[in-house]
Amino acid sequence: MDAKYNVSAADRANEMAMREMRAVLDGKRRGMAALLPFAGPAIVVSVAYMDPGNFATNIQAGARYGYGLLWVVLAANLIAMLFQGLSARLGIVTGRNLAELCRENFPKPLVGLMWIVSEIAAMATDLAEFLGGAIGIALIFGLPLWAGMLVTGVMTYALLLLEGGGFRRLELAIGALVGIVGLSYLLELFIVPVDWLHAGRQLLAPQWQDSQALLLAAGIIGATVMPHALFLHSGLTQRRFPSVSPHERKRVLRYSSIEVSVALGIAGLINVSMVLMASGAFHAGHRDVAEIQAAYHSLTPLLGSAAATLFLVSLIASGLSSSVVGTMAGQLVMQGFVGMQIPLWFRRLVTMLPSFVVVYLGMNATQALVLSQVVLSIALPFPMLALVWFVRDKKIMGNDRSGAWMWLTTIACAAFVIALNVMLLLRF
Repeated sequence: MDAKYNVSAADRANEMAMREMRAVLDGKRRGMAALLPFAGPAIVVSVAYMDPGNFATNIQAGARYGYGLLWVVLAANLIAMLFQGLSARLGIVTGRNLAELCRENFPKPLVGLMWIVSEIAAMATDLAEFLGGAIGIALIFGLPLWAGMLVTGVMTYALLLLEGGGFRRLELAIGALVGIVGLSYLLELFIVPVDWLHAGRQLLAPQWQDSQALLLAAGIIGATVMPHALFLHSGLTQRRFPSVSPHERKRVLRYSSIEVSVALGIAGLINVSMVLMASGAFHAGHRDVAEIQAAYHSLTPLLGSAAATLFLVSLIASGLSSSVVGTMAGQLVMQGFVGMQIPLWFRRLVTMLPSFVVVYLGMNATQALVLSQVVLSIALPFPMLALVWFVRDKKIMGNDRSGAWMWLTTIACAAFVIALNVMLLLRF
């Protein structure tokens, strides 16, 4: 009986959200109020662009090179905006997600390979996100890391259960966690000394300080453009909107583009803030800071307990929200590629296991985060190239396929990202 009640509650909540979107398309809601019913998918996937993997790479970038790699963060975020916008467009136009289209259009051996690689990437993603949240909880409450992992597992599963009340509940919860991360780093900037003029110059002046900076830049790209987010965005938009005419679909696509720009823009600003904080706190005398735990312990004597606490609060919010999103993406990938869906609690349990193995073996947690980015870099070309292919295919996208210039831009960006990730792989 409870299960039936939960399903009907979710259906009612989703139906209400659909009615709000229909009211906008019928011209009953205008202005800023017209944007709100369409908000959600980009906010959810934006979490992938400020997860604990970003914490690790951005701390190293700011500590070692000051503001010198800010331009890489900006470039990574612009590329993310482009590809997430394409993923959302694919779901809206076709009513299918990226994994389903791969299964329907690619040879079976390639589909099988993509599924296996994507599942490994999902586990690597969750390793970084789950460990990041666990590190934050363990440090802030003085717990052993394994205990922090248990708390993180329970909290992420509780957040995932919110979807039973409709997609809006989970989106609002994730949005709140994103807000905590953003607010924490906004407050950090009032505590950490920042040379804004110098930072502005570096943001717009690409340069390579040395070969290590080049490799770290590859890590920043690898931690930013995430394979699971490309799969997930198309899944979040594929059945979200009411039946629309071609004219109405143009409006939906426009609203989606605005949401992607705003949500990913905020994620980019948070990433820039991470580098600014690490630069202001560590670059002058602690350039060797490379671990999240070391960053926390160094912040207290340098800038006070408030800065250190804000750092952990943002890390916990990032770890919890991104772990939820990673689990959602894993479910979608399995269902899209092979038509299977396993119980949520079982997937949550399976994706937690690598983290416990890392801790049991005594591996360095931050190093495990970095290694997980290497795994993601291997998986990244598959969804990127598939997306580039589909959005240009007239049979799939019809008149909404990307134009020639957009297609060439996506190819150039994909080549750039893949080249940098190959360099990251060669480091190991």
